[in-house]
Amino acid sequence: MVVRGVYGAAFAVTLLGVGWTLWGGVVEPGAALAFGVLVAVGEVVRRGQLDREPAPLGAAGALAYALLGQDGGRPTSHGALQVVAVVVAGALVGAVPHVALGRGPDLDHMARRVLTVGFAAVCFQPLYNSGRLMEWVGGGPYFVLVLLLLLVLTALCDAVLAAAMVRARTRYPYGPLLRDELRGLIGIGSAVCATGVVMALGVAVAGLWALPVVSVPLLLTQLSLRRYAVVRTTYAQTITSLARATEVAGYTPPGHARRVAALSRAVGRELGFSEPELTVLEYAALMHDIGQLSLIDPVPDGATEPLPAAEQRRIALLGGAVVRQTGVDAEVAVVVERQADPYREQPPAARIVRAVNAYEDLTGGSGGVGSPLEALERLRLGTGHDYHPAVVESLAHVLSRGGVTPVPPG
Repeated sequence: MVVRGVYGAAFAVTLLGVGWTLWGGVVEPGAALAFGVLVAVGEVVRRGQLDREPAPLGAAGALAYALLGQDGGRPTSHGALQVVAVVVAGALVGAVPHVALGRGPDLDHMARRVLTVGFAAVCFQPLYNSGRLMEWVGGGPYFVLVLLLLLVLTALCDAVLAAAMVRARTRYPYGPLLRDELRGLIGIGSAVCATGVVMALGVAVAGLWALPVVSVPLLLTQLSLRRYAVVRTTYAQTITSLARATEVAGYTPPGHARRVAALSRAVGRELGFSEPELTVLEYAALMHDIGQLSLIDPVPDGATEPLPAAEQRRIALLGGAVVRQTGVDAEVAVVVERQADPYREQPPAARIVRAVNAYEDLTGGSGGVGSPLEALERLRLGTGHDYHPAVVESLAHVLSRGGVTPVPPG
């Protein structure tokens, strides 16, 4: 219902903005074209659908147009509805190359863009065009402060919408999702807001020629982030490849590490882990069995859950040592080497990896109990020493919703 409501509201605002603009004509077409092109360029060079703000340049241009009151010293009068129409048109044009390459537009992102830019424009344009805003605050630093305040409110609205949409799709706790969105505002979000203000003020003084000058730093930042995303993807693929070593060597069943990683991440979300904590958890879950490569004889079906506690700890410590040698984050190594400890001595991520791995071992292979319900019951019986009760119950909640789809191989 939340996602449909956001889509419906964005569609209605878009229809209203486009219809109003077509009916009355485009006011100040030069400025509309310049900002529309800027939004389109931002969409063309966007980083991808999985980033929190995939098109920072387009977002900054859209916000700047929403907060534009003057063009080279001349008052503007384009209004909030034209802002929506121009932003939608620019975003659709910028999405054409991605559609041609088989990457459709991110509908969630576009819907939020329409609503948040519309919010900023409705808050600013009527007050400025009527002259009330200048009467209240005048020019100078107070005017800039008002623009920053509006952008902060707009960014908060976007964070609330984004977290609500993810919550509706996944049913993960809303609090941690909102916290992650707010944390994201500190990085690229603050750069987008600052650039949006500078764009609006620069065009107000110097005219549209200020747009390319102000856009260059954010464009370079966006391209740098794009390279960072590639490096991050390569890093994740390397970890996935290392995790598959136990499968290739015949120590663990195919897909076991990916299933444990996907289910561990879902349980971490259920328990309120932040995004950085989830990344560490996922990497540790992928590499949790790498210590088995030190065994002379493979464990049947790769299941470590039935092994004696001392043997489980030995494999875990060897796995942690291997992870440290690979150059992976030390936090990942700690989780791997602590996964066989009593849960009261474990870090939270290690508790999750141990419980999820035990569930996978119990539900698969010749030594498992077969039934998911029986496996969960076995875990519940071990909550006195081996498995944290909250982790087991969170695992049960995730499984009751249908589990998760394993992450694809790197």
